[in-house]
Order: sequence, then structure tokens, then C-alpha cells
Amino acid sequence: MSQGLAKKTIWAAAIAVVLGIFVIFIGLPFVASTQIVRDRIAQQMTAWTGYRVSIDDAPDVHVWPTFRAVLKDVRLQSWTDTSEPVLEAEEIEVDLSALAALRGEVVFTRIRLLRPILRLSEDITVAQFPSPQSWGRLARSVRLAKEAVTASPEAPDLSSLPAYSLGEIEFTEARVLSPVEGQWVDVISSLSGELDWPALNRAATLSARGIWHGEAVTVRANSAQPLLLVAGGNAPLSLTVEAAPARFSFEGTAGLGEIGLVEGALEMSAPSVNRLAEWTYGVRLPGGRIGPLALTAQLSGDSNRMKLETPSLAVDASSGRGVLEVSFEDERPSIIGTLAFDALNLRGLAQALGPLETGSARTNGNHSFISGLDFDLRFSAASATFGSIPLSKVAAVAKTKGELSTFDISDAMGLGGNFQVGVRADKSGDPDQLELRLNGTEIELGQLAQPFGRRNLIPQGKANLSVFLKGQGSTIENLLSTANGEVSATFGPGQLPGIDIQKLIDQSGKSTFIPLYTDADGSIALDAAEIKATVKNGLAEISTAKASAGQYNLRLHGLVPVAGRALALSAVLSEEGSDELHFFVGGSWDAPFVTAPLRFGPEGLMP
Repeated sequence: MSQGLAKKTIWAAAIAVVLGIFVIFIGLPFVASTQIVRDRIAQQMTAWTGYRVSIDDAPDVHVWPTFRAVLKDVRLQSWTDTSEPVLEAEEIEVDLSALAALRGEVVFTRIRLLRPILRLSEDITVAQFPSPQSWGRLARSVRLAKEAVTASPEAPDLSSLPAYSLGEIEFTEARVLSPVEGQWVDVISSLSGELDWPALNRAATLSARGIWHGEAVTVRANSAQPLLLVAGGNAPLSLTVEAAPARFSFEGTAGLGEIGLVEGALEMSAPSVNRLAEWTYGVRLPGGRIGPLALTAQLSGDSNRMKLETPSLAVDASSGRGVLEVSFEDERPSIIGTLAFDALNLRGLAQALGPLETGSARTNGNHSFISGLDFDLRFSAASATFGSIPLSKVAAVAKTKGELSTFDISDAMGLGGNFQVGVRADKSGDPDQLELRLNGTEIELGQLAQPFGRRNLIPQGKANLSVFLKGQGSTIENLLSTANGEVSATFGPGQLPGIDIQKLIDQSGKSTFIPLYTDADGSIALDAAEIKATVKNGLAEISTAKASAGQYNLRLHGLVPVAGRALALSAVLSEEGSDELHFFVGGSWDAPFVTAPLRFGPEGLMP
């Protein structure tokens, strides 16, 4: 190329640039007419969403450094419903393509919404929002994506997906409202973030932070094919939710259709199970505090049934693994699973999943945070505790089906022997019906009674125990005060602490009331004992109660309120070769008293 031709080429390019700048600065003010911009932006927003868009004031239009329109009081409403807008914003800033504007087109490159309010309908779903009108661009795009998924569910034709340019959407101080009893209530507040979705057939990234249930929450999500995801097809999804009460993450594939498939790695952690339940469900868990939760699982299934294989599950100081299946096919969701722990807090488990209510549950009007679920959960543990009682080789089952609920420790080694406990509640009537079963073989009864503050008058030794009680109500106190059933126990050699027989004999013939155990360190060496009682309306009638202690034999008869501490017993103490001593036992378990024994011989009362 000659030097002259090169100079001419440079001058031609410079003149073209100058003319382009001239056209932009002369043409843009014309196309930037506020009326033109307002009308065309409203048309584009309507074309995207399908809603009727209204803009009250004339927009402020800026040409430099970017072509931008600032809109005031923007509302999106249904064409047929004149109620509250679906979306409204105090201010919306729209960045426009300058070159597209010169062609008479409106192309959004960035949208900023200031203090928008989004109102959700009661039956809204992700697939329906934000364009329920079938002719909206978003709705048509979702429909095309659904057709591609239907034609080839495993490998949809991505080339058929629409390539509409969406750009970036920012939102600041947003609120999401939902109708509750005729009033709009905040679901999410102080919501700020950004959705970066360059084109509908490309990847999208969402980053947002807001307040949900009183806690600051951060959400990050991205997908390589979000349009397929919304249309019900399977697409890669990465999701992270972080808040002070919990952290949740998912990495895998998902679909948001009516029966969307989900498969991937799930991780969840929470510093306190109690705080997690309060945050998510708004209820307090019964019982004491349950510590941190950590879960890693492989999640698979669809919107009807999910399966979690948990190679790692840690609750408080317990760690285990197992399989859980969650079903949404019936009216009440259900959970079926088997979990094996190295160590387990049985009391906390019974309070959370068992049918009995505790004080904290009654105070909050909720039995447990999963009261709306059916479940069949089986637990095993190499070691466990129930309060201060250590256990081993534990198998337990918690079940709820409609109005029937059970919690069974079907097998456990502890208290020196083996025992089973079962509680059943039927809530179909008014009042609730409760059942309690307890069977123990070769257990240390004293160890069982000690956590309840009982030591004296409780035989310390091996015992075989059988209890069946049926009553009304929803708490253990209700059950005991209304119980009907039977109680029986047999005891081998052991001790009966708190009683000194010789001091009792020395008081015979004296007209007075004396403490049953005057010496807390005293005890009776028992050879064997047996007791049988029939329980009616919360009152235990002792039919058989006898014990042998060396040369002494003791028989008891009387009534004992199951739920109370009162005693009303008649007792006979006999010694080989001596007269019988008859006395009355009253007072309470904590402070029993007896009448001074009366001596009876072959001819009756002896002086």
C-alpha cells in the first residue's frame, strides 16, 4: 500500500468515527425523548413479563456516560385483576444499549430495582413465576424449553432454547410478601442482590442476602442451563444457603418441574438443633438442648420421593449413618429410615419423636417440630444414655401414622440386665388415649429409681419387672393419674435401705407415730420379694406384696396413688418363734411414717 493510500484510509476511518459520534450525540437526544423511552420501556417490560406495566412519572434520561433511564413508581399488574400489583418499585434504573436505541429498539443491559415489593400468590410455583400470562416472553421461553424436555428428557435440544438477552438485574432493600388471613405479611425483608443472566440459553448466577424469620441469610446459586431447570428438565445446580442458625449446600443436578429429579451431594450443619427448629418452624423442641448437627448425604429422587444416604451424620455428641426416604405422595409427608449411631441420647430422641408431650411442648402448643409428618424411623446404637442411665446394644423405633404414634425401645442392655419400654398414643378421640409398657429382666431396680429421687423403700438388687398402664391425656402425669393396668415384680437377694427392723420392734406397744426409717444408713438384707398390684383410675391396689429377710417375713396390703406420693398401707412383720407385729404405713415416699407396731399372738392383741 502506497503512503498516500494509507493516509487516505486513516482519514476515512477518522471521519467515520467523528460522524458516528456526531450521529450518537445528535440522534440519542431525539430517541431519548422521555415519552418515547417510557413507552418503549413499558412495552419491553410487558413483553418480558406478560403483566400490564404502568409508570407514573416521566423518566429521567441520561445519555452520558451510559444511556440510562430512571423510572419512578413502577407497577406490574395482572390485566384482569385490579388488586395489589404483583411487583412495584419506588425506582427502577434501566441501562439501555445505545446502538439498539439508534435503531429504534429498546434492549436492556442492566436493571436496578430500588425498594421493590414482590407479592406472591398462595398457589405460586417457580415454574409459573414471574409470567403467568402465556404470551409473555418469559412464559413462552419456558414453554419452548418444556417442549424440548418433553421431546428428549435425557438430552434436550439446547439449540432450540430462545436466546433473548436479559442482562443483569440488581435489587436493593426488596421485600417479598405473602397473604396470611387477608393481610400481606413479610416473608423476606431487606433483600438485596444480583441476578446475572446474559441470555436465556446461557448460564445464570444469583447472589442475594436478606432477612428470613429474623435471621440474616445469604444465598448463592448458579446453573449452566437455568431455563431447562425452570422448565422441569434436569440441569446442573449449585446452591449455598448460609445463616447463623444453619448452613446448607447442594451440588448436583436438579429440575424444578412438577416431578423434578434431584441428584447430588448435600451438606448441612447447624450449631444447635434447637435453634434450627426455632428458626425454621418457629417452635421450641421439647426437652433439653440438643447440640450441633452436621450432615453429609447423597440426595436422589424427585418431588414425590427423596432418598438420603448418609455416610456421615453427627447430632450433638452422637455420630452415625444410615438411609432416609422422604415421601410427599400422600396428604401428610412421611419419613422412613434406619440410622445407626455409635452413641445416642435416648431421652432427647424420645422427647423429639415420642408421643408424650413435655412441659416445653405444651407451653408452645406444639408437640414437636415434625408433628405434621408420618414417620417410621428405626435406630440402633452401640451405646446410649437415658438421662444419667448408661445403656448398650440399643434398638429403638419411632412411628407416627395419622393419629397413632408410638415410641419403643425394643431392646436395651442396661441397669444390670435387659429391658424394653413402649409408649403408644391414640389421638383420634377426645381425650387422647395413652399406653405404657415396661418389661425388665434381671435389672437393678434401685438404679432405675435413683434418677427419680427414690432410694429408700426401693429394693436394691436384681428384679424382673412388668408394667402395663393405659390412661388418658397427652403427658406422663395424665397417664399415671388416670391409669388402669397391672404392675408386678419379683426380686432376688438384695437390700432394702432406710429401715432398721430392730428399732421398729423396740417401738412396739407405744401409742405414737414414728418415722419409718429413723436411720437413713440402715437397711434390711432381703432374701427375696414379690409384689403384684392392680391399677384402677390411677390408684394401685396391692394384692400381693411379701418379702423375706432372714428370720423375718413382711406382708403389705393397701392403696397407693400412682401419680402421687401418698402411702396408705397395712403391714405385718413376723419373726420365726415370735408374735406378729401389725402397723400402718402412711405419709409419703419422701417422709413415710408408721404407727407404733401392735403385737399379735395366737390369742390376739398382746400387751
